[in-house]
Amino acid sequence: MSVLLVDTPLPGVRRLTLNRPEKRNALNNELRGAIFSALEAHDRDGEVKVTIVRGAGPAFCSGYDLSADNRVGQPYHSAGGLGQWSRHVVEGWFHVWDLAKPVIAQVHGYCLAGGTELATACDLVYVADDAQIGYPPVRLMSPPDMQFHPWLMGMRQAMESMLTGDALSGRDAAAKGWATRSYPAADLEREVLAIAERVAKLPTELAQINKRSVHRAMEIAGLRAAIRAGTEIQALAFQTEPSKQYMNRFRRDGKSVSDLLSERDTSFGDYRERGDD
Repeated sequence: MSVLLVDTPLPGVRRLTLNRPEKRNALNNELRGAIFSALEAHDRDGEVKVTIVRGAGPAFCSGYDLSADNRVGQPYHSAGGLGQWSRHVVEGWFHVWDLAKPVIAQVHGYCLAGGTELATACDLVYVADDAQIGYPPVRLMSPPDMQFHPWLMGMRQAMESMLTGDALSGRDAAAKGWATRSYPAADLEREVLAIAERVAKLPTELAQINKRSVHRAMEIAGLRAAIRAGTEIQALAFQTEPSKQYMNRFRRDGKSVSDLLSERDTSFGDYRERGDD
């Protein structure tokens, strides 16, 4: 079964569906590589004006697949040493950022950790009102690989998100600036296709310049340098004793990833510990 499905729901609109629903579309290297390859192919394809990225099953993306050995089979080379993983994934997300053609994230259900990084790399982000968007690894592992929070949501919300790991609903994520807009879950796909159809009306030559103008303004303000610097801070966090002890247990104590994630979130009473899924 392919980990990534591709279809063309409208003229000029190509759609990618993350297809690991049994894993809530957790990002392993195979899936990340498939996403990058497809987006690169769309950037070269004159028939494609815009790409939608969505998830199959109950969630958009639950984050990086912690049950996989993500050191093996990485889809592109990144310089080694401490912080290799965070530098590696940020390079990938900036590759999406730097594509000529617009990319739209269609987010429902859980959008956690690495899943928020994937969505952030897209140009437009539309979410279900009841989506759950958060970065819970800040509780026991580290700050994010891609530290987008202050750039998209401002200092105060960024600080709360980084110090609690709590989720935002889709409605709140749109109000705070992380998402473009939120819709009732039943309307999300229809609304995203309507936006994509409007984006596809622009000539690609102009759309890519319009897109780049927004990105350059953010980069001049320091976004790219700050997110790159954040990868070194993330590497430092993994050298703290609490983080090392927790991460070592993924490899040594025989507990499943689900058990360890539940242990992380139990005292907060959220994510898988809410008891409603």
